[in-house]
Amino acid sequence: MQMPFNQNSLVKDIVNIFPQSSDLFKKNRLDFCCGGNRPLSDAAIEQNLDVPALMNELEELYKKHNGKAENMEVWTESDSEELIEHIKNKYHRELEEELKMLSPYVTKVAKVHGDRHEELLEVYELFYELKKELLEHTAKEEAAVFPLLLQLEAEEDEKRAEMVAEIKALEKEHDHAGSILKQLREITGGFNPPIDACGTYRLVYKRLEALESHTFMHVHLENNILFPRYIA
Repeated sequence: MQMPFNQNSLVKDIVNIFPQSSDLFKKNRLDFCCGGNRPLSDAAIEQNLDVPALMNELEELYKKHNGKAENMEVWTESDSEELIEHIKNKYHRELEEELKMLSPYVTKVAKVHGDRHEELLEVYELFYELKKELLEHTAKEEAAVFPLLLQLEAEEDEKRAEMVAEIKALEKEHDHAGSILKQLREITGGFNPPIDACGTYRLVYKRLEALESHTFMHVHLENNILFPRYIA
């Protein structure tokens, strides 16, 4: 997959195109915020980094986060075990990683800019509420609900009433997560940062918007493809 940037691209432009690159830059102490207005190669050389090696890492990260769009038809035709494994590997694991990596950025922006942009304090509260909700939700799915779904594949009807109740509870949790995301979108004006926003501020909004998209697709696979198989 061809990356839409190279070692001569400005660091800030790379982060704007591919927000997850900020994690790699942060790890390597490359300033993508105030010092992002220079080519990646220059910034890397200043930190005594191997530019080709850095580009290889960046390419692997880009491939990981920017694969082909989800093909829903594939999953409507798949069996439940395969679909559940896909949800766990594609959505649960990536969600856990993104929530972990995004947390310090949300905290930093709220602390640094919250006095002038009070909406960031609410963004902070909502983000951590969403994080807690989603992590508890996915843990419950993997520990209890998904195994029960697969058990029903082999043992008809005995636990179906219990399963329907579990699914309804999960759908309510999905609704709550969606409500939090809606509030985040409203508070941030559609994830549009103000004119005076720094690079990290803008990064947080971009990644929150990506998190919204990722979560909506995750919920779609469960609510509209997986769960109806058991409550129809």
